[in-house]
Amino acid sequence: MATVIQVDGFLAYTIGIIVFFVGMKLNERVSILREYSIPEPVSGGILASVAALGLFLATGFELEYDLETRDRLLVYFFTTIGLNARFSDLIKGGRPLVILLVLTLGYIIIQDVVGVLAAKATGQPDALGVITGSVSLIGGHGTAIAWANDLANQYGIESALEVGIAAATLGLVMASLLGGPIAKYLLSRYNLSGSEDEQMLVGVEHEAEKQTSMTHVNFMGVLLTIHVAIIGGWLMNYGLAEFVGLKLPLFVTCLLTAIIMSNSIPLTFPKVPWPARTKALAIVSDFSLGLFIAMSLMGMQLWSIADLAGPLLVILMAQAIAAVLFILFVLFPMMGRNYMAAVLSAGFAGFSLGATPTAIANMTAVTKTYGPSPTAFIILPLVGAFFVDVTNAFVIDFFLKVFG
Repeated sequence: MATVIQVDGFLAYTIGIIVFFVGMKLNERVSILREYSIPEPVSGGILASVAALGLFLATGFELEYDLETRDRLLVYFFTTIGLNARFSDLIKGGRPLVILLVLTLGYIIIQDVVGVLAAKATGQPDALGVITGSVSLIGGHGTAIAWANDLANQYGIESALEVGIAAATLGLVMASLLGGPIAKYLLSRYNLSGSEDEQMLVGVEHEAEKQTSMTHVNFMGVLLTIHVAIIGGWLMNYGLAEFVGLKLPLFVTCLLTAIIMSNSIPLTFPKVPWPARTKALAIVSDFSLGLFIAMSLMGMQLWSIADLAGPLLVILMAQAIAAVLFILFVLFPMMGRNYMAAVLSAGFAGFSLGATPTAIANMTAVTKTYGPSPTAFIILPLVGAFFVDVTNAFVIDFFLKVFG
């Protein structure tokens, strides 16, 4: 019987930083990782999870991380996105936002159709195809866990929780590895690049990193602004849940609060220094996202997937192929065949197979090399944060009633 080693939050946080630096060194030394814009925390995180698998196979020890700090980093990250958002960007992104939303909602249906067909082809129950469709891929770990009991009790999939978590985990890996190569192909195929007039919303371009400078004062100012926005987001979250009955993830209300602050305070108090579009805020954003991804991937328990191989891998391979084809032949042309469309293509690969933070990490890796695309960083989180979860719940319920 395996022995579980519990790694507390502080140590997990520290290991996450180490994993991040390992990923940086790995990308420096392995040119193909840089060439295909594989994010540094992805390189380090996957290596760490493989190392944990080796430890389990050699000794029987299971590493189990306390990831509460990781979830706080997600709140930090989306707050920085909100602080960088301008209403002018939102207006500019109006048409692309609507197109991306329609395409995403349509793809939720496509993903479940692919899952059901692949399940039939492998001799598995139709409901398993829904689990390995939008439940665990676009939905992610949270949705897989939320639907596990219903799938087990009402539809007879006793291993629904294990299958859902395994599919979400493998989806996260595929999402992390596909975004960069897709963007590279599109950028090369259509000779696209970013505009020098635009600013990075997440991170600092690779060439500018060496020249980046900031003082402890503006860094502390950024942290204070983030914390004030998070407090406001928490109050909004509490008020919506308590008085309206609307339950939203904390990062969503923090994103909203930060957007409101960033588009009101500088206008009302023009003499107050505001951290939007500053290098200090970009670095905090990059750090929180990178560490979130590193901790998410290093925390994967790959040994738990071994018993679910075979049909699961076939279904997920079909899902990956469907996502790539949809991006290349539907999403990229519909979004305009331009640089923003290529960046969003990398993001959609991360989002449709993994999670919104994975999408942002993919886009960040691309824009650090090829140039900024601020509109992409505004519209994709809005689609992922506000619209998809609600729609996905209705689609899942429909498919289970029809095919369950």
